[in-house]
Amino acid sequence: MWVPPEDKDPTLLMAPTRKCVSLFGAVNIRKGTLVTQCEKEKFNAITFNRFLVRLLRYRPRGRKVVIILDNAKYHHAIILHPFLKEHSRALSLEFLPPYSPDLNPIERVWKLTRKLCTHNTYFDHLDDLVTAVARQHTLWAEPNETLRKLCCIN
Repeated sequence: MWVPPEDKDPTLLMAPTRKCVSLFGAVNIRKGTLVTQCEKEKFNAITFNRFLVRLLRYRPRGRKVVIILDNAKYHHAIILHPFLKEHSRALSLEFLPPYSPDLNPIERVWKLTRKLCTHNTYFDHLDDLVTAVARQHTLWAEPNETLRKLCCIN
């Protein structure tokens, strides 16, 4: 960036680094609803299992939930096998080919979330960022046209 010599160099505020919050999410592409779960821990098989339990609460009676996933190690963890076997009539995991995350509809939701909630915004604290994202995701928890159109279901 060019700054005239007579002006003072601009100062850019930076968000705190090395702090993170993990967020699991699933979008119902028929209804346009979003289910998320915020984790203070890192992603692992245990936190993913907790999200699957939460996700099953949103399953319509008599319908099977198909979840499209990337190939993260925790998605394939051995400790998930008993849970998946027990819920095989209600839940199915489908894995994308390697290096093709753009095929997953939730990636579009994450991109729109960043655009609406974080672009050109400075957050003093990590909790402020979490609040901004949670506010948007609360709006998307109800059926809405934004997510339906975003995920290409009419």
